[in-house]
Amino acid sequence: MAKKLKLPPENFEQECSTVWSFPRRWNWVTHNSKYRWNWSPEVVRNLILRYSKKGDYLLDPMIWGWTTAIEAKLLGRNLLCYDINPEAIKLTESFLDFEDVWLKQINECLENHDLKKNKWWKIKVKKHNATKKNKDLKDESIDFVLMHPPYVDIIKYSDWIKGDLSHIHNLDEFCDEIEKVAKESFRVLKKWWFCAVLMWDTRREKMYQPLAFKTMERFLKVGFALKEDIIKVQHNCKATWFWVQKSKDYNFLLIMHEHLFIFKKLK
Repeated sequence: MAKKLKLPPENFEQECSTVWSFPRRWNWVTHNSKYRWNWSPEVVRNLILRYSKKGDYLLDPMIWGWTTAIEAKLLGRNLLCYDINPEAIKLTESFLDFEDVWLKQINECLENHDLKKNKWWKIKVKKHNATKKNKDLKDESIDFVLMHPPYVDIIKYSDWIKGDLSHIHNLDEFCDEIEKVAKESFRVLKKWWFCAVLMWDTRREKMYQPLAFKTMERFLKVGFALKEDIIKVQHNCKATWFWVQKSKDYNFLLIMHEHLFIFKKLK
């Protein structure tokens, strides 16, 4: 018998401030929080609902984590998603395979979830390096770009794949590659539409390194304007207990927030 799937929140409340905090992470349908590199469904659902509409064409150039794909499918958005890692593509496709069990389980609740007589939207998963131009994707053809890039080499997304940004240790080199992603995002995004990027900061030699702001500067450099800077509070980090004592012993504060930048294409 197929595993029973949890329904998405029926009365989902959109965030309306520049601080987002989700102490408890909900995993509905096939979302899974055991993978450290995926972003939470609450973040992605908020972004999709606020910055796109049903039937729009979305792009996630670094899908490792598949959260965007699941939410795009549930919310009626078309999505093109890339990853450089074949394993990410395989996992994303497997987490999207919930049509039959989903429809059977919620047959009595379809009207409440706005899915009655609704087709599934097109979700295309493709192996592609986000720093490279996709020649098949036309200029200004995407309604919304959203991404959760690696935080340099803090968590490695593969053992070793050429072009995997999670193997870059040098911050400037990392930002040079992120700028290529920003440039391609700017090319494919329609004028007046939005691009969302979630990024964390880090420390090097006990000193704070504003990786998020360095990333923001690269997106501004290619032509984007900054619409919002959202502070996303970090909860339930598995390593926190270990670092609490370290922070006292070596006099540094734990980084417990991420920056969620919303950029707008004005020209």
